[in-house]
Amino acid sequence: MPETSSPGGRYDVIVVGARCAGSPTTMLLARKGYRVLVVDRASFPSDTISTFLIHPLGVAALQRWGLLERVAATGCPPIDNYTFDFGPFSITGSPAVAGSPVSYAPRRTVLDKILVDAAAEAGAEIREGFSVEDLTFDQDGRVTGITGRDQQGRRVTETASVVIGADGRHSLVARKAGAEQYHDRPEFLAGYYTLFSNLPLDGFITHSRPGRGFAAWPTNDGLTLVIGGWPYAEFEQNRKDVEGNWMAMFDLAPAFGERIRAARREERIVGTAVANYFRRPYGPGWALVGDAGYNKDFITAQGIQDAFRDAELCAGALDRSLSGATPYKTAMGEYQTERDNQVLPMYDFTCQLATLEPPPPEIQRLLGAVHGNREAMDQFVRVAAGVTSPAEFFSPDNVARILQAA
Repeated sequence: MPETSSPGGRYDVIVVGARCAGSPTTMLLARKGYRVLVVDRASFPSDTISTFLIHPLGVAALQRWGLLERVAATGCPPIDNYTFDFGPFSITGSPAVAGSPVSYAPRRTVLDKILVDAAAEAGAEIREGFSVEDLTFDQDGRVTGITGRDQQGRRVTETASVVIGADGRHSLVARKAGAEQYHDRPEFLAGYYTLFSNLPLDGFITHSRPGRGFAAWPTNDGLTLVIGGWPYAEFEQNRKDVEGNWMAMFDLAPAFGERIRAARREERIVGTAVANYFRRPYGPGWALVGDAGYNKDFITAQGIQDAFRDAELCAGALDRSLSGATPYKTAMGEYQTERDNQVLPMYDFTCQLATLEPPPPEIQRLLGAVHGNREAMDQFVRVAAGVTSPAEFFSPDNVARILQAA
């Protein structure tokens, strides 16, 4: 058992939230030999609103963890091409690079169960149906544990050296610990999701039209996830007839509109709009991973990939701290810096896309030059997939190469 360098408790780490940020963090720490408890108010398998999409870097994480074969075995089809339909032209390319395989979009009933099971197999304790009500603190203000109620409604208190909030955008851990928020942006997009049968797709396709954006990609059981939306400013007006407005949107791409009207909707339409923010992901006795610590609009479908990245970064930082190799504040400061440096360019890119405003003329010219250029199309797709930083793609030297080739 690793030696703990910070004030102890029954556990080395308690993780609040067992979905795609919490369970991987739990698994990675448990594999290092730490005593880890993960709690979630849900039971698994269970669903949650999601784009399902795991871009190649997230799939590569599953491969490192030994879990990719389990996802593939569920029959979820691999996605090896992305198409961006801008109306006058389309850009189609591959999201993969060396070392990063194709994408997958497993249903959350499938993915989250695989992740929870992997955490249990690593030796972590899993408590489903557990509702966390508060954090506990010592006299110096350091987080020391959690209080909550188990499945039988009994009040329970557990203690740990560190409590990790993997409890999403409305994180109780972040709120109770007083996590500072920064780089805030408002809601830009009201998006609505559902699943269709009889709508086969060979890959990922998204359609961009003035004031509208919609996309689709395959998931488990022969189903296709369809998501589409409009500017958040239209939320109140369009909520009076969500389904009517939603279906009318697809007619902006007539071929896709015909296909979806011939398909069968299998589930209700669910909607969401999300604010964009960073939160300081650590403090005395607490840390944050996934949406609890950083969130951006779902238009680039980066959430699961981001959660996997955070899990590895946070677990690595905590291992360095709990093992005594690095002071806690130093290790967790490195986690925050690396996270922010990796995601800030994509954060800005995503927020701009989520406005659904036409790109400025110089970007329109660039996209027109990308069209038909195989290398440039692959580059653009890899940006959208989070494989390549927007800062690299939109650098003056790269833009000049693309324009010159056109």
